[in-house]
Amino acid sequence: MGRSAHPLLTGILVTVTNEGVDEYCDEFGDQIDIAIIGSGFGGLGAAIQLRRKGFTDFLIFEKADDMGGTWRDNTYPGCACDVTSNLYSFSFALNPGWSETFSGYKEIWEYLTGCADRFGLRPYLRLGHEIQEAAWDEYEKKWLLTTNRGIFKARVLIAATGPLSQPSVPDIPGLKSFTGKVFHSAQWDHDYDLSGRDVAVIGTGASAVQFVPQIQPKVKRLKLFQRTPGWIVPHVTRKRGRAENWLYQHIPGLARLNRTLLYWGYESMGVGFMHPRINRVAQRVAERNLRRQVPDPHLRAQLMPGYTLGCKRVLRSNAFWPVVAEPNVDLITSGIKEIRAGGLVTADGTEHPVDTIILGTGFHVTDSPVMQRIRGRDQIRLSEAWTPTMRAYLGTTVSGFPNLFFLLGPNTGLGHTSVVIMIESQLKQVIKTLEHMRRNGMATMEPTAEAQRRDNAQVDRKMDGTVWMAGGCRSWYLDSTGRNSTLWPGFATTFRLRLRHFRPADYTFQKEDSRELAKR
Repeated sequence: MGRSAHPLLTGILVTVTNEGVDEYCDEFGDQIDIAIIGSGFGGLGAAIQLRRKGFTDFLIFEKADDMGGTWRDNTYPGCACDVTSNLYSFSFALNPGWSETFSGYKEIWEYLTGCADRFGLRPYLRLGHEIQEAAWDEYEKKWLLTTNRGIFKARVLIAATGPLSQPSVPDIPGLKSFTGKVFHSAQWDHDYDLSGRDVAVIGTGASAVQFVPQIQPKVKRLKLFQRTPGWIVPHVTRKRGRAENWLYQHIPGLARLNRTLLYWGYESMGVGFMHPRINRVAQRVAERNLRRQVPDPHLRAQLMPGYTLGCKRVLRSNAFWPVVAEPNVDLITSGIKEIRAGGLVTADGTEHPVDTIILGTGFHVTDSPVMQRIRGRDQIRLSEAWTPTMRAYLGTTVSGFPNLFFLLGPNTGLGHTSVVIMIESQLKQVIKTLEHMRRNGMATMEPTAEAQRRDNAQVDRKMDGTVWMAGGCRSWYLDSTGRNSTLWPGFATTFRLRLRHFRPADYTFQKEDSRELAKR
């Protein structure tokens, strides 16, 4: 029998026979049918649907000590979802008891943990198990997974790490030399008291818009470093009373009807992203809101975006702009040149002494570290396959990476509605693919290079003329090539229709051999 290298056996540095890998995994790890990475909406949703369809030999690998994904990690003051709760939840697990129309992080996290209990997922969870590397073994037709708890082997790998899982720390000269307190908004230090502090906040995106109004009354001085201003629309939210929730719980179909109406309401907002001129109506609303909330014309000019609404993420807040106008807040638009032991120095030469730096600088999206950890056929890393830009088939499978599924992969994000809708659409495609493989005795599947090329060409054509490509700005939606490799250029409905049918002709399959069938 030939010998094959298994670099996933990190730290062991051995080359073993294929039979030896079997013995190693049997003795020191588990062999499973399906491995899921991540326990947020994607990972838990995948587990629920797999069980429903009779796929019960799976494990959910979670690097943290609890489930919940981004809603476990992001606990900064004011953290909440900007999509209404009845839509930002599973369609197969409606929650009639939301406390408000736009729920905070804790309630969403409790919803996810409740789903895990409701659908019996806790026995499948492997908390504190970080996937350090995943490599495809062409001989065994399996994924070899190295974790901090040992080696695992799986036939299918579902990557549900999500696009907002790896905080992005800016590469600013001297950051490590700062002697004060530094933390990212996604790693909020609740034990650190901000009262009376001189605080610098780097970034004015979605997270900062939520936490800045919460910390401004506490701090002595707040220096807000803005690279690009964002469009902010009024945030219409309210508490939900017991009577309303009683009706959702006891009147059959009412919660479903509410979700349907919300779905089409949010879908209608997508028109402006596809046809930027329509977004000018919403932009005028935001402009009027800015004039009303910020009387100072100089400050207002600094906060006025120079691009079409929707090009960058549209923000929701009633408090951020008024807070920027408070006496203890300084808006700084000059770029940061360096950070020193006691503060920041901007490009205009001004020194800004502070004792605390909060990074509201977002996440690695187009350059996620998970790309470095997955190796497909011929041991090619996903980061190599996705250089210079991310491409997948239906945002879900990747040519050259057998039996790998991505949830919220390339071109599956949305600017106008709930990404949970996209996850559910992808899960239907995943299940149909797995059922086809089970029904026909297939060991592997992957999309053909031609199907992936054709799919991406269509996505790119649809992207032309959208607000993201014609809005006059750069955003984290775009990668280093200038391509929008993150968002879906259309309505959630068109994505759902696109993934409704499984097309076997767009895949290559390999049948299971007698050795594998005997194991089953």
